[in-house]
Amino acid sequence: MKPLPKSKKALLNRAKKHIFSTGLNDGASHLCISNMRYGLAKMHYVQQKYGLEPDATFVTTPDETVSRNAGRWEQGISYGGKLSWGGGREKMVVLDVKPNCCGMLVGGLNKLPSPRKILRRVYDLEHESSYVNNVRVQWDFYKGNHFIDVFKVHEKESGLKLPRYAVILHAGCSELKGDTDKGSGLYWNMSKQLREECRRVKTPFGPSYILDGHDASEYYNFNLFAEDFAKKRRELAFKMLFDHGKVLCNNTHQGLLNLNEIALGCQVFNSRKSLLPISIRADLPSYLVRGNHSFTPHQMDLAGFSSRAEELGVYHRLARANIVPHGGGYAFQDALSVEKVFEIKGKRYFKIDMANSVGKKIISNVKELQFSYRGREVVQRTLDLGMCELSAELEPVYTIKV
Repeated sequence: MKPLPKSKKALLNRAKKHIFSTGLNDGASHLCISNMRYGLAKMHYVQQKYGLEPDATFVTTPDETVSRNAGRWEQGISYGGKLSWGGGREKMVVLDVKPNCCGMLVGGLNKLPSPRKILRRVYDLEHESSYVNNVRVQWDFYKGNHFIDVFKVHEKESGLKLPRYAVILHAGCSELKGDTDKGSGLYWNMSKQLREECRRVKTPFGPSYILDGHDASEYYNFNLFAEDFAKKRRELAFKMLFDHGKVLCNNTHQGLLNLNEIALGCQVFNSRKSLLPISIRADLPSYLVRGNHSFTPHQMDLAGFSSRAEELGVYHRLARANIVPHGGGYAFQDALSVEKVFEIKGKRYFKIDMANSVGKKIISNVKELQFSYRGREVVQRTLDLGMCELSAELEPVYTIKV
């Protein structure tokens, strides 16, 4: 194993080579890559410390963007891709990624429900005691990005035979982020038990929080429990809010895939039979797609990945990435690119070129930037890259954000 370079600049340059981007090259994409260099450099340092090959990679989808979770962002973690720090069996979990088992359920409806009826049921549901896997559900339709979108379905795939209408429910499992009697909790900064179990590894770019050995296996098992809980929670909400609906798909886009990989705002599939949602802004259609095997040798050549992936010894990860976006991702209309990243007393600052000004904006937290969501360009880019095939277009009828 060749030792890592000593200088921070060399470590960051090395980390950037391990990012394989399919993004749109906009301001959010630049921020994504600029921050992820730090997360990967930390992982490479940890991998080498524990006798593993320092080869952590981030393979992105066209919606690559930032994480607006302050703790995740400060740890050097961005969003919109598959992050790997091993072969899947090494007993080491990097907690900096903060898996939350967030996902989307797409349900089919034969009749269009009235918004008033759904809102009344949302209110009733939030005042009922509901349990999934013996955990009391804390309904949170009013929080974060969680929403209920209702659509009219336009089939694009021959012979699909979907219901006339569809609904997308977007939610995770906030109940299991902190201390719980079912396990250690998902978030290292919200669970006292997890903070006591994890190792705090010093790196040149700040601490990294990891679990190894038996603790890593136990945490992964808890993540599987949490993912099952989150899926059943979405199914329960769908059943309680909509009459006689049919679940078309129920996919996680933010959770551990194994001990050494996580889907960070992307969908990973094993079969072309699976329908996958790509949820765009409320004023634009969303889509159901079927993922294509990615990346093929041809796709990698076109993207300029092949020689670099072979040189770094990670070609196999790209060859079986099998990822598609889950949405459009955050966009920053006033940000063109990242001119420079610098640190003061361990805190990172991003110097940003502005679209409508000759001046610069310097930020540490992306919450300081005005954001919107990308549109159809993400879907078009995904189709152009051959990452999926379009099965249905979902025309928005109404959105409920409580």
